Amino acid sequence: MGEVHKGKRKLKFLGCLVGTAIGDALGARREGMGMSGSEDVVSLAEKLEQLMYTDDTHMAIGIAESLIESKGFDGEHMAQTFIKNYDAEPWRGYGPGPPIIFGMIKSGEAWYSAANRLYRGGSFGNGSAMRVAPVGLLYSRKLETLREIAYQSSSITHSHELGKEGAALQACAVALALNTPSDEDIDREAFLSRLQNFIRNQLYKEKNGPNKRVAWRARQGEGGCRPGKWYRSTKVSAYGYLLLPEAGSVLQRYRDLRRKPGRRY
Repeated sequence: MGEVHKGKRKLKFLGCLVGTAIGDALGARREGMGMSGSEDVVSLAEKLEQLMYTDDTHMAIGIAESLIESKGFDGEHMAQTFIKNYDAEPWRGYGPGPPIIFGMIKSGEAWYSAANRLYRGGSFGNGSAMRVAPVGLLYSRKLETLREIAYQSSSITHSHELGKEGAALQACAVALALNTPSDEDIDREAFLSRLQNFIRNQLYKEKNGPNKRVAWRARQGEGGCRPGKWYRSTKVSAYGYLLLPEAGSVLQRYRDLRRKPGRRY
């Protein structure tokens, strides 16, 4: 791999992780309020004196730390990394489930069984999908390995089949975006088709199709996806990216704002 290519890839890694944190911090202010346009995001960034990322980014950092330090997935190490980070900053906005699970693990419960003990059948919320970006980055060229690690990292707190599938689907979307050459436009229909083909769970296949309709909406700049449930959350995430792939301009605007005297970050 040439130095230029490695440099571009590093920038994509940074863009994904920093973009995740900024999107999380800005989005936390509008949680439950529906989708926003880029002008709403810029307006919000201009008003805020300080951005604070939430538990989603906090746990994404934990995934990245653990995968790098362990040179792959180690469930015990990742669970202990989550716990260490939570103990250091419990005020990040964690929901009720993870702290209970962390307490169970600290008391001796195995990392792979605590979530099932708390939620019969496992939680199928979207929390593990919200933190999975590092898996998509690090395993973008090995999608079956990506799937397995997304499942495993999810199972620490979200062990239901649907929760794990959502995490794998989100990681796959990150991988597809990473592997798209920077000088090429996104082929929306092909992107969504590859996501659809990646899905194993039949209910997800039904809820995330038909792709052509979503791709057409993205081309037309229309709305229509409502966030909220597990199958909607991952669909809206991919839809938002395809609708506004130039969202990097929002990040650039935010970087410009950072340079203003007196602003704290």
